[in-house]
Amino acid sequence: MRYFIKFSYSGKNYFGYQIQPREISVQEVLEKALSTILRENVKTTGAGRTDTGVHAKQFFAHFDTDKPIDEKLIYQLNSFLPADISIHIIFSVKPDLHARFDAKFRTYEYYISLEKNPFSQESAWQLWRRNLDVERMNEACKILFEYEDFTSFSKLHTGNKTNNCRIYKAEWEQNGTELKFTISADRFLRNMVRAIVGTMIEIGNGKLEPKALRQIIEDKNRNSAGTSAPAHGLFLVEVGYDF
Repeated sequence: MRYFIKFSYSGKNYFGYQIQPREISVQEVLEKALSTILRENVKTTGAGRTDTGVHAKQFFAHFDTDKPIDEKLIYQLNSFLPADISIHIIFSVKPDLHARFDAKFRTYEYYISLEKNPFSQESAWQLWRRNLDVERMNEACKILFEYEDFTSFSKLHTGNKTNNCRIYKAEWEQNGTELKFTISADRFLRNMVRAIVGTMIEIGNGKLEPKALRQIIEDKNRNSAGTSAPAHGLFLVEVGYDF
C-alpha cells in the first residue's frame, strides 16, 4: 500500500527536507521515526526539497508498506518526532500517486517585518529600517506572468532539464507592519522564491524600476537578479493534488 503523510515543520534546525550526506534533514528524521515504529526500513519521497532553513506549513510525502496503518501511527509519530515536526494525517492513495511528480501546484508565502519584532525573528525578514513601496512591487509581480523561463532566479548548477515554470499567482499584501508575498506555480526552481523576493525588495526601495524585471528575466543570468532573501522568512503553505 502507498500512503501519503501530511505534516508541517519548522526548518530552523534542518538543511531542507531532502536527505543530505553530512547534514541533518527533515526526511532523515521522519524516516528514522517511521522505520523505528513500523520495524522496517521505510523510505519517503517528499513533495519537494525546500532549502536549508525554509519552513513548511503544509508538506506531503509518500511511503510504501505492507503493514496495516491506522490513526494510532499519527500519535506514535508525534510522540517520537521532535517538537519542530508535526504529523497531521496519514491516508492511503493509489499505488502510483507520487508526492513530487503528481503535485499540480505549490504555494509559498514570504514574510517581512517592517518593525523590530522580537517575536518574529525566526519567521520573518526584519526590514524595519526600510520604506518599501508595495504598489511598485505589485506592479513588478504582473511582469512575472509574462514569462516561463526563470533561469535568472535559479540556483546555479542544479542539473535541471528545464528552468521553465508557470506562475499562477504573485502578489504582495501589507497588514500593519507585516508584509507578505504569496506566489503559486506548477513548480519552483531551487532558491527561486528567495531570489524573486530579494529582487522585489530592490524594486520596493527604489533601487530598480518595476520594468527592470523584464530585462533581469530575459538575461537568464542569476547575477542579474538581486540577492536572495533569508530562508527563515519563507514558508511552503500548500501543495495541490488530484486525490
